[in-house]
Amino acid sequence: MKMKPDAAVHLLCVLLFALVLRPVITAEVSVWNVDINSTQDAVFRKTLYANTTIFMKFQGDAVSCDKNLPFNISWYLRSSVCYNEVFNTPDNKAMTMFSMDHMLKDGWNGFYSQGYMYFDNCSSLFLPKVYYADFNPYQPLSSPKSDPSNLTFIWPDKPDISAVAKSWMDSPYLFMVKVQPVFRVVDDEDIGTEQLNFAFTMKVEMKGPHDYSSPADWPLMMFFMIMCIVYVLFGALWLFWCACYWRDLLRIQFWIGAVIILGMLEKAVFYSEYQSIRYQGDYVQGAVIFAELLSALKRSLARILVLIVSLGYGIVKPRLGTTVHRLVAVGLLYLLFSSVEGVLRVTGGFYGTVALVASLSLSLIDSCVMCLSQTTRLLKLRRNVVKLSLYQHFTNTLIFSVVASIIFIIWTTKVFKLVDCQTGWRDLWVDDAFWRLLFSTILLVIMVLLRPSANSQRFSHSPLIDEDDEEDEAKEPMLNEAFEGMKMRGSKPDSNGSQKLLSKEDEDLKWVEENIPTTVADVALPVMLDEEEEILKTKMERSKME
Repeated sequence: MKMKPDAAVHLLCVLLFALVLRPVITAEVSVWNVDINSTQDAVFRKTLYANTTIFMKFQGDAVSCDKNLPFNISWYLRSSVCYNEVFNTPDNKAMTMFSMDHMLKDGWNGFYSQGYMYFDNCSSLFLPKVYYADFNPYQPLSSPKSDPSNLTFIWPDKPDISAVAKSWMDSPYLFMVKVQPVFRVVDDEDIGTEQLNFAFTMKVEMKGPHDYSSPADWPLMMFFMIMCIVYVLFGALWLFWCACYWRDLLRIQFWIGAVIILGMLEKAVFYSEYQSIRYQGDYVQGAVIFAELLSALKRSLARILVLIVSLGYGIVKPRLGTTVHRLVAVGLLYLLFSSVEGVLRVTGGFYGTVALVASLSLSLIDSCVMCLSQTTRLLKLRRNVVKLSLYQHFTNTLIFSVVASIIFIIWTTKVFKLVDCQTGWRDLWVDDAFWRLLFSTILLVIMVLLRPSANSQRFSHSPLIDEDDEEDEAKEPMLNEAFEGMKMRGSKPDSNGSQKLLSKEDEDLKWVEENIPTTVADVALPVMLDEEEEILKTKMERSKME
């Protein structure tokens, strides 16, 4: 059954709508610096490998802190098989789970461990030392309706300097810390007020088998490394094609080269971001903002590339005409909103701009598939088999992408959304990698279809042929309507075959004699004669009117 053009247009719209509304996964940091200036609670969330060590260090100026002010610091480490329990629980609700020994719901299995540390004063607090002789044991969480479990697991190894806890399995973890200064009761109110003056920084580090990298980020870092290599191969292949056929390059092929270069830079920058987190535990905010802006620029040019291919630029149309202004306006608007979205995602307040980017991208893709449908219809009317075959392959690629994306959306919705307990947290990286891989596949198809070759001019716009075909197609329906039901008397068919067709050579020679002048005079003389004839006709018309 053949799909209607309108149905195909709406089906292709689903693809870009999914591309825009895809969940965004940010990299997990492993080093935090929290300023402490009063009784304060801190909550940290991260997926950890087994045998990851958690360190706590305190830094500050001992002179500005009261030497007689002791501190009581308690911590609580909790693992859960449910990703949403750890990462979707607000801080205030998470602190109510402090020292909890049971699950929130039946089936939300996990373990917990907790400990306490007492420091006599700030000098003792700031001094690096071994807090425990042995790691505190961990216990399984009990069912909400059952008694606490007596099962305890003990660590065989000893803690290092500043180490407080250790992870027992690959899982999402919730680490909570309470800092409580112990105020002594004094008679003098001034002394009591003076004791409140303290400030220091608490540094929390989580370092495991892959340094500071987490099991949720490690696959995505490897993906960006592989995609960076793939884009380098794309660029080398495209450069080789352009070098071999540099005389026959089309304008759209320069666009493809620009998208490849930006894609290569984008993957390299994101890979360096994950590498920075792996070895330093945190990322530089300016570098991440630069990566987001570069990604926004690449995505904008990529969507414009798909749009100008759909418009038939350089293949069906020699120029975009007035469309170029609207194309530039839409591209700049998409670049603006996607840049704002990326920056706000890094600095906070991301979800407020999703609707703007979604609506803008949807309108961009809607116009894209409409132009693709019109270009394909125009090529069918012109009976241009070569160009029609190219656009049919491009359309089939987009349809395949739509089917693949719909299947993927159904799978992600079932695994990550329509579940009470998100146990598939190891596959979260696929939700980001799939859409990048999908566009890379579309880009590869565009590269193959529009690659530079000795026959590139077959796909380029040829004004004489295309415009003549367009005029003939425009005149044919008018002639058929004008002479419908009438008999042509100009010529009679020869039933006996007395009229002979000219051979191909004779037709070519006749066309050359009629259309190609032999001298420069043959070119200039008809122009002069046409002007004289026009003057004589004008004089005759005036004399008749007089």
